[in-house]
Amino acid sequence: MGIEILGGLEIHEILAKLGPKEAAIVGSVSHHFQNQASDDSLWSQFCAQELHLYSPEDPLGNPIPSFKEAYRAWRESFRMYPWSLVLRVKRCWDKIKSWLVVNFPEAMTTLRKGVTEDVINNWESSFKVKLPLPTRLIYRFCDGQDIVEHSESFSASLLGLIGGYPFTNYLINVFLLPLDEVISVTDGVRRHLVEHADVPFGSEYLVVATSSTEAKKFIILNCSNGKLFVGTRTFLENGQVCPCVPDDLIHSHNVRDCQKQDSLLLWLEEHGRRLESGLVNVSEEKNARYISLLPEESSLFYAAVTNGVKVRAAALFIPEMSMTVLESNHYSFFFSLRMSLKPGGCIVNGMQFDSCQLCMCHWTIQGNDMVTEINEETVQGENPLLRSGGKEHVFHGQLPILTPQGSIKGSLTFVPGRLSDPKGPEFEVEVPETFLKFPDYKF
Repeated sequence: MGIEILGGLEIHEILAKLGPKEAAIVGSVSHHFQNQASDDSLWSQFCAQELHLYSPEDPLGNPIPSFKEAYRAWRESFRMYPWSLVLRVKRCWDKIKSWLVVNFPEAMTTLRKGVTEDVINNWESSFKVKLPLPTRLIYRFCDGQDIVEHSESFSASLLGLIGGYPFTNYLINVFLLPLDEVISVTDGVRRHLVEHADVPFGSEYLVVATSSTEAKKFIILNCSNGKLFVGTRTFLENGQVCPCVPDDLIHSHNVRDCQKQDSLLLWLEEHGRRLESGLVNVSEEKNARYISLLPEESSLFYAAVTNGVKVRAAALFIPEMSMTVLESNHYSFFFSLRMSLKPGGCIVNGMQFDSCQLCMCHWTIQGNDMVTEINEETVQGENPLLRSGGKEHVFHGQLPILTPQGSIKGSLTFVPGRLSDPKGPEFEVEVPETFLKFPDYKF
């Protein structure tokens, strides 16, 4: 039975299963398949499957007459890269941008259009640096963000794609730098390290992301091996950094060079997964929205309810406030404590009260074999008054330990009513054990 007896629907299905490259080959060698291989509905299917492209346009967003031409334009534009890597980077950016459109459109407006291959080549030639293939593709799809410094606009300075956290007088919010800012920020860091710390900062190192706030944080790419680092507490003093991505996860993508080089891409992919899953979400600080790296979902907090008082706790590793050199380890965590009184009030010895006030805190902090006990009469100088069904009181602070993993737990002592007018005996409320762990990915 010859292929000539096959109808258009059967041929369409065959070509769709073969894929774009094979469909084009078959269409060029068989007159019987030629019309079906040129059918734009077939190429619409290919564009949707591979590129998540649902209207015919080129990589710069310009409209194109057909999906077949659009597919050809994409392949031609990225012909110098492994196609699987191109699709991987596009999926990464699609996921992040889709999340921003729904959850944080203000930050979406800060993303810059991708740059051309010629721009990257000229940039590399001017600054005598060679970007890893995955990093080049990241900038082909998006040239970082337009940055607003903290002093110009508080709300705009919190639009960083990577986000951050606030506690006491410390605020971090990290932007992905555009290529032109990469050089200026890197030069500033390099001069500082040479002049003030006598530490060399080689030409292979680039600062690719940084906080726009007064408190600084630097994400550093080593272009020679593609590894990504975050500056620790002593970075501006001695250049100490901490890896952002586990080394055993980093891949090679250049067939002529077996060096691993996709750390920045892995980092962005992991961030996209955390956004999509709800592990990372949008929060508010002084009526300004920002991406909070501390889990905000109720299910992601350690929670306990005692006598009607609900306590939630969570912790996040803070690399830029830590020291990770073996002889002087110091691991810092952002600790969040939230307390509220359920609508039914608190119940003590069978009696119900519609308010209670904190009068004492007890903390047990454990780091491997070391245990520290702390007793305090306040939380950050406050004795929150909880009211039945009232707002949740939130406290943020820094928690240092000397080991890469540990935990914090404790109890809060309340009096029914208020401290100035107690209505019943004191009672203790459990603070659920919260685990402190040096993470695989550092943001």
